[in-house]
Amino acid sequence: MAQISSLAEAIAATVHDGDTVALEGFTHLIPHAAGHEIIRQGRKHLTLIRMTPDLVYDQLIGMGCADKLVFSWGGNPGVGSLHRFRDAVENGWPNPLAIEEHSHAAMANAYEAGAAGLPCAIFRGYIGVDLPRVNPKIKKITCPFTGEELVAVPAHRPDVAVIHAQRADRAGNVMIEGVLGVQKEAVLAAKRSVVTVEEIVDELPQRSFNAVVLPHWTVGYIAEVPGGAYPSYAQGYYPRTNSFYRQWDEISRNRDTFLAWMKENVLGKGPEVFAELVRKFRTAAE
Repeated sequence: MAQISSLAEAIAATVHDGDTVALEGFTHLIPHAAGHEIIRQGRKHLTLIRMTPDLVYDQLIGMGCADKLVFSWGGNPGVGSLHRFRDAVENGWPNPLAIEEHSHAAMANAYEAGAAGLPCAIFRGYIGVDLPRVNPKIKKITCPFTGEELVAVPAHRPDVAVIHAQRADRAGNVMIEGVLGVQKEAVLAAKRSVVTVEEIVDELPQRSFNAVVLPHWTVGYIAEVPGGAYPSYAQGYYPRTNSFYRQWDEISRNRDTFLAWMKENVLGKGPEVFAELVRKFRTAAE
């Protein structure tokens, strides 16, 4: 049953050291504010899951929150590498990072299997590719009915799923509109969940054709965080700030500049710092 709370309270109640955590969003509605709160609360030894880890995962990894990353693509979209991710894998800084790499199809199927309470996902895939050579969790199986060779991967069942959405009503029902990834499946697969939203309203508006509604009984905590997906975009609220993605390449390239940026913009200021950050960089971009 959904509980409306502050972001700090929601993260404190749901994300614990050693948890498996999925912060999902596919170019759109990426939960940056929640990721910053995880960093502020000093969570360690996390296993992070995400189809497309980008800037917020670079920050979590660079601040030493993660021991492992399960993913299907990682990078700074439209710009290049994630330098803190790369530094952790190649040099063990700030601590070594184990990686488990999958295809997009495998990740999506694994979330769906987790949402259905199944132990694994079975699908067609990984034909003529090298990932099975480096990921022992990719298994070939034979269909008992047709004899077809298929692939199985473990279901994703994160301890915590964190997503961002446009709206929730006061009963705790959440509406997501626009480009979707696996946000719905991640929440349904997880033991606990946090949803940050642009606004809490008395009543959800009429659904558009591409809207998804998560009913209140599927959601753990809801926190109102305007701008919580920045610098990604929230359809109907604000566009993607492409300039920040370009700036991040330079900020994150060096350990000292990265740490200085995190200290100035994320650490030691409380949850309200994200609103300050959004105002600061929106102004700079105009």
